[in-house]
Amino acid sequence: MEISKSYDLLAKSLDYRSARAKIIASNIANIDTPYYKAKDIKFEDELMSEAKKLFGNSGSEELELAKTNPMHMDLEDSDSVGVKYYLRATHTQRNDANTVDLDIETTELSKNQMMYQAAMSALQKESRLFKSILDASAKV
Repeated sequence: MEISKSYDLLAKSLDYRSARAKIIASNIANIDTPYYKAKDIKFEDELMSEAKKLFGNSGSEELELAKTNPMHMDLEDSDSVGVKYYLRATHTQRNDANTVDLDIETTELSKNQMMYQAAMSALQKESRLFKSILDASAKV
Protein backbone atom coordinates (compact mmCIF):
# COMPACT_ATOMS: atom_id res chain seq x y z
CA MET A 1 0.00 0.00 0.00
CA GLU A 2 1.46 3.30 -1.07
CA ILE A 3 1.02 6.30 1.21
CA SER A 4 1.80 8.88 -1.46
CA LYS A 5 4.29 9.53 -4.23
CA SER A 6 5.80 12.39 -2.25
CA TYR A 7 6.48 9.94 0.59
CA ASP A 8 8.48 7.77 -1.82
CA LEU A 9 10.35 10.82 -3.08
CA LEU A 10 11.23 11.88 0.46
CA ALA A 11 12.43 8.36 1.23
CA LYS A 12 14.62 8.41 -1.88
CA SER A 13 16.00 11.81 -0.87
CA LEU A 14 17.14 10.24 2.40
CA ASP A 15 19.06 7.64 0.38
CA TYR A 16 20.77 10.38 -1.62
CA ARG A 17 21.52 12.43 1.48
CA SER A 18 23.06 9.36 3.09
CA ALA A 19 25.18 8.70 -0.01
CA ARG A 20 26.29 12.34 -0.04
CA ALA A 21 27.31 12.13 3.63
CA LYS A 22 29.48 9.10 2.82
CA ILE A 23 31.14 10.94 -0.07
CA ILE A 24 31.87 13.99 2.08
CA ALA A 25 33.24 11.78 4.85
CA SER A 26 35.46 10.08 2.27
CA ASN A 27 36.72 13.47 1.12
CA ILE A 28 37.57 14.45 4.70
CA ALA A 29 39.27 11.10 5.30
CA ASN A 30 41.46 11.66 2.24
CA ILE A 31 42.46 15.22 3.08
CA ASP A 32 46.14 14.24 3.28
CA THR A 33 46.15 11.86 0.29
CA PRO A 34 48.28 13.25 -2.57
CA TYR A 35 46.44 13.76 -5.89
CA TYR A 36 43.04 13.06 -4.31
CA LYS A 37 40.23 15.06 -5.93
CA ALA A 38 37.17 16.02 -3.87
CA LYS A 39 34.00 14.25 -5.07
CA ASP A 40 30.33 15.05 -4.74
CA ILE A 41 26.97 14.15 -6.26
CA LYS A 42 24.52 16.42 -8.03
CA PHE A 43 21.78 15.90 -5.49
CA GLU A 44 19.18 18.02 -7.25
CA ASP A 45 19.69 16.21 -10.58
CA GLU A 46 19.37 12.80 -8.95
CA LEU A 47 16.22 13.81 -7.07
CA MET A 48 14.71 15.37 -10.20
CA SER A 49 15.20 12.14 -12.13
CA GLU A 50 13.49 10.24 -9.29
CA ALA A 51 10.61 12.72 -9.34
CA LYS A 52 10.20 12.16 -13.07
CA LYS A 53 10.07 8.42 -12.49
CA LEU A 54 7.45 8.74 -9.75
CA PHE A 55 5.23 11.48 -11.13
CA GLY A 56 5.72 10.84 -14.83
CA ASN A 57 7.31 13.10 -17.37
CA SER A 58 4.48 15.66 -17.46
CA GLY A 59 5.57 19.24 -18.00
CA SER A 60 8.91 18.21 -19.42
CA GLU A 61 10.25 19.49 -22.70
CA GLU A 62 11.65 16.06 -23.56
CA LEU A 63 9.80 13.94 -26.07
CA GLU A 64 9.02 10.47 -24.77
CA LEU A 65 9.37 7.48 -27.05
CA ALA A 66 6.21 5.52 -27.71
CA LYS A 67 6.12 1.88 -26.62
CA THR A 68 3.83 0.20 -29.11
CA ASN A 69 4.86 -3.29 -28.11
CA PRO A 70 5.36 -4.67 -24.58
CA MET A 71 8.59 -6.27 -25.81
CA HIS A 72 10.20 -2.85 -26.39
CA MET A 73 13.07 -2.13 -24.04
CA ASP A 74 13.24 0.87 -21.75
CA LEU A 75 16.07 3.25 -22.51
CA GLU A 76 16.97 3.94 -18.91
CA ASP A 77 18.20 1.27 -16.54
CA SER A 78 15.65 1.24 -13.73
CA ASP A 79 17.64 -1.34 -11.76
CA SER A 80 20.56 0.94 -11.09
CA VAL A 81 20.33 2.64 -7.73
CA GLY A 82 23.80 4.17 -7.81
CA VAL A 83 24.46 7.87 -8.00
CA LYS A 84 26.65 9.72 -10.46
CA TYR A 85 29.73 11.27 -8.92
CA TYR A 86 31.58 14.29 -10.17
CA LEU A 87 34.79 15.97 -9.15
CA ARG A 88 34.01 19.12 -7.21
CA ALA A 89 35.56 22.20 -8.76
CA THR A 90 37.50 24.08 -6.13
CA HIS A 91 39.59 27.20 -6.28
CA THR A 92 42.29 25.73 -4.08
CA GLN A 93 44.74 23.02 -4.90
CA ARG A 94 47.64 22.26 -2.67
CA ASN A 95 51.18 21.42 -3.78
CA ASP A 96 50.36 17.70 -3.68
CA ALA A 97 47.40 18.29 -6.09
CA ASN A 98 44.82 17.46 -3.41
CA THR A 99 41.63 19.53 -3.84
CA VAL A 100 39.92 18.79 -0.50
CA ASP A 101 39.16 21.94 1.48
CA LEU A 102 38.19 21.15 5.07
CA ASP A 103 36.07 24.31 5.44
CA ILE A 104 33.99 23.45 2.37
CA GLU A 105 33.61 19.81 3.38
CA THR A 106 32.47 20.55 6.93
CA THR A 107 30.05 23.21 5.67
CA GLU A 108 28.58 20.82 3.09
CA LEU A 109 28.38 18.05 5.69
CA SER A 110 26.42 20.24 8.13
CA LYS A 111 24.07 21.47 5.37
CA ASN A 112 23.51 17.89 4.27
CA GLN A 113 22.78 16.81 7.85
CA MET A 114 20.21 19.58 8.32
CA MET A 115 18.47 18.64 5.07
CA TYR A 116 18.49 14.98 6.11
CA GLN A 117 16.81 15.89 9.41
CA ALA A 118 14.22 18.03 7.60
CA ALA A 119 13.34 15.19 5.22
CA MET A 120 13.13 12.77 8.15
CA SER A 121 10.76 15.12 10.00
CA ALA A 122 8.56 15.43 6.92
CA LEU A 123 8.43 11.64 6.56
CA GLN A 124 7.48 11.24 10.21
CA LYS A 125 4.71 13.83 9.94
CA GLU A 126 3.30 12.19 6.83
CA SER A 127 3.40 8.79 8.54
CA ARG A 128 1.58 10.17 11.59
CA LEU A 129 -1.05 11.74 9.35
CA PHE A 130 -1.57 8.45 7.52
CA LYS A 131 -1.80 6.59 10.84
CA SER A 132 -4.38 9.04 12.20
CA ILE A 133 -6.48 8.57 9.05
CA LEU A 134 -6.36 4.81 9.50
CA ASP A 135 -7.27 5.10 13.19
CA ALA A 136 -10.19 7.41 12.40
CA SER A 137 -11.51 5.09 9.69
CA ALA A 138 -11.37 2.13 12.09
CA LYS A 139 -13.76 3.92 14.45
CA VAL A 140 -16.43 4.41 11.79
